[in-house]
Amino acid sequence: QVQLVESGGGLVQAGGSLRLSCAASGSISVRKTMDWYHQTPGKQRDLVASTTSGGSTNYADSVKGRFTISRDNAKNTVYLQMNSLKPEDTGVYYCSTYLGLRRYWGQGTQVTVSS
Repeated sequence: QVQLVESGGGLVQAGGSLRLSCAASGSISVRKTMDWYHQTPGKQRDLVASTTSGGSTNYADSVKGRFTISRDNAKNTVYLQMNSLKPEDTGVYYCSTYLGLRRYWGQGTQVTVSS
């Protein structure tokens, strides 16, 4: 069974840090392009960070310098280190990737940043 399972969300004060994890299982390897998305109620999911199979990374302007995407191939897990958190970072974070032509999503993890 193909699965992406996020964890690590929670409540944090502005300026704090969290590290999100996304564990992949089944036919998905995190050695490929992996993405983290952010969604708030009533809005679309926005791409905040991605990493390619070659190790390149890309970040949304809103998180550059604060968020870092990384992966542990041995654990088949991708991470999102979130520093200097702001209230506008509040929302559900999803990891995602393609397997063939189908995009897979995890169930999401809630991040709440209080001011």
